[in-house]
Amino acid sequence: MKFISIKEAMQQGHGSVSVRGWVYRERGSNKVKFVVLRDSSEVIQCVISKDDVGEEQFAVVSKVQVEASMTITGDIKKDERAPSGYEIHVKEFEIVGESDTFPIQKDQSPEFLLDMRHLWLRSRKMTAVLKIRSTVFGAIDEYFRKEGFYEYHSPIFQSVQCEGGSTLFDVPYFGKKGVFLAQSWQLYAEPAIFSLEKIYTISPSFRAEKSKTSRHLTEYWHAEMEAAWASFKDIQGYGEGLLKHIVKKVLEERSDELKTLGRDPESLRPVLEKPFPRITYTEALKILKEKCDMEVEWGKDLRTIEEDKLSHLYDTPLIVTHYPKAVKAFYMKETPGEPTTVHGCDFIAPEGYGEIIGGSERESSLDKIKERLLEMGEKLEHYEFYLDTRKYGSVPHGGFGMGVERVVSWICKLDSIKDAIAFPRTMIRYTP
Repeated sequence: MKFISIKEAMQQGHGSVSVRGWVYRERGSNKVKFVVLRDSSEVIQCVISKDDVGEEQFAVVSKVQVEASMTITGDIKKDERAPSGYEIHVKEFEIVGESDTFPIQKDQSPEFLLDMRHLWLRSRKMTAVLKIRSTVFGAIDEYFRKEGFYEYHSPIFQSVQCEGGSTLFDVPYFGKKGVFLAQSWQLYAEPAIFSLEKIYTISPSFRAEKSKTSRHLTEYWHAEMEAAWASFKDIQGYGEGLLKHIVKKVLEERSDELKTLGRDPESLRPVLEKPFPRITYTEALKILKEKCDMEVEWGKDLRTIEEDKLSHLYDTPLIVTHYPKAVKAFYMKETPGEPTTVHGCDFIAPEGYGEIIGGSERESSLDKIKERLLEMGEKLEHYEFYLDTRKYGSVPHGGFGMGVERVVSWICKLDSIKDAIAFPRTMIRYTP
């Protein structure tokens, strides 16, 4: 007996098929049992008649409950009344694994579903999200390799901070202090561009942010790139190219999953068809004042509320550049002739999904990097390996980091970033 997926059975459309999966729904009478079977590809209604399978077998299937696993063989035919437009009239079946009162029912709270995440992954919603997520990861790899980048891996245990000391996770390391979980690969990526020139990674990053918002995770997946000889304009171009490629692959391969989630695939079409708008931080403040009636003092970082207001003015990601130096990381290059700003940029997703990419051209001046580190209260001896990159053949370079879960949240139009990953980790959740 050769089993095929439910989707393959539907594509076959007629004749005998053998499928296997789990009971998604069930109902019936004393003569006919209707089982909606699901697998990773689709759902299909299976009609089990007492006359076809016999009284003994019918008594067995009459007791089947949601999430029991089954194999089914029968004749498939088109039926517009069925949930997915096809129906299997069952000739044989086997209960492989029984299920007893599945704990997830209708209309349960988000927190309960997080507690039951190991079972909620079976839902059609999470199956669709995880398929889209897989396509996103594949598209990231495909894009960077197509652009001539090498995959490179940096350590998860690190001895320096990159994005701010207040968000570091300390790790007890054989009795030693000063070891942290990686916030970013960047300080360990920059040394490698002098070897490979163009590199990328997809790896977990960790931020000990005391935030309970729908946008933050303490453990998330980070797609990062770094390139020698790259200008500030190049970095923005790579970010735009990556997002366009991701959306293109999702629309090509996962439109059905988007529809399952209630996301109109056509709403993402402008991302492919339009160039991303690019405005400076100063221009962003002017737009916020004129179009959103929001007054923001120059020099303050854009908060979630300001990013949201800007994002609703565009139907593609928006690139904001030349942020104030005081609110950005020590490694960002000062704007030539304008030392109060830096060659840093944020990509803000439409529809209120916030920053999805942050990047910059890197500061090439050894003295300026030292000055910024000292201003932050850092000890230069901890950064000797990084400072060496500016001593021996430094070149213009830059890179960015993309929060993959934020991209998945935006593409899927999710209410919370917690649904963009299988087992979310937040300030208050570390189980299951």
